[in-house]
Amino acid sequence: MAPPARLAVQSRELGRPVLRDRLTSATSETNPFMDHLACYTPADLAGRTPPDFSTFRWKLLAQGDSWFSNARAKLNAHANLLQELVFKSNTAAVNCAGTGNALSHMVDLESSPDFVRLLTGPDAPTWDGILLSVGGNDLIAAARTPAQNWNGEPIPLELRLLRHQTEWGPPSAGVARYFSEPGWATYADYLRANVKHLLSLRDQGPSTGKPVFMHCYAVPMPRPAAAEGGDDLGAGGPWLYPALKAYGVPAADWAAVSRLMVFHLAQLLKSMAADKEAFRGLFIFDSTAVPLALAAPGSTGISGDWHNEIHLNHSGCFKIARAWSEHIEMVLEGKHLIPVPTGRKGRGSSASS
Repeated sequence: MAPPARLAVQSRELGRPVLRDRLTSATSETNPFMDHLACYTPADLAGRTPPDFSTFRWKLLAQGDSWFSNARAKLNAHANLLQELVFKSNTAAVNCAGTGNALSHMVDLESSPDFVRLLTGPDAPTWDGILLSVGGNDLIAAARTPAQNWNGEPIPLELRLLRHQTEWGPPSAGVARYFSEPGWATYADYLRANVKHLLSLRDQGPSTGKPVFMHCYAVPMPRPAAAEGGDDLGAGGPWLYPALKAYGVPAADWAAVSRLMVFHLAQLLKSMAADKEAFRGLFIFDSTAVPLALAAPGSTGISGDWHNEIHLNHSGCFKIARAWSEHIEMVLEGKHLIPVPTGRKGRGSSASS
């Protein structure tokens, strides 16, 4: 099915008006018009004519990896997830992912001065929520860690996600025999610590307790599809494809190994959100539940909903962002607090409160 027809609406990029999309009633049966997220940069706030946020119901702060990047080369290439978010109420975001390199790793959040200042600084506004796209680059970097370092010394399983052929488990374990559970435990501890740190930063400023929205990642097909230029991981890719080849994983299992790693990440993020005491105000959207068109194995360019091996194209961003938008707006409106009915009320039954 073709995307809904769109009309132009106005937003800003780098302080200058640009045309943005507006969905027609084909997007929503309950609301005839939904507006795209109005995206600004920190530079816009310091410009001669800063945006008037009083015209927006919801004001969000965003930071993340290449899925959020403002870099023109990335926007022209593989799309930006933020640009496809749509809301029933006027919503704006200040995107700190930047026009240069986006976050390479989650620990880089601390060294992102604009993000930290807008979240914790003395003049920081009160945000209605924080949007984050983080964790995926760290997962790929862990998967790319070789079995040996530069001088041939073995790298312990605790520091990598894949096993060398001599370390594989029994065939009865399926594709899990290629996977380093000790390495996953290290990664999981790292991600939990960094998400907790991010939540502590939020609570140091006026946005304390506000919702933090993170998405899971879609499952990429390992294939020789590189980016046009350099990426956030310091190379142009491909990323998983050479790692799986180097570890000798059979090509027939590549897709399943990719799925295993991405689903591990999704379960980890969802378990954090379920821990309301340790991760207060964290809301995770499970992108793995959104049906996407897989890239063809062995393809080298745009295929399915993918621009290259690990980045979605516009159609892929469109699908995930539409579903994530509903999740975000439901939380902002407090609808996630409304109890979901657990059963039908039939004859002789009584409603419970």
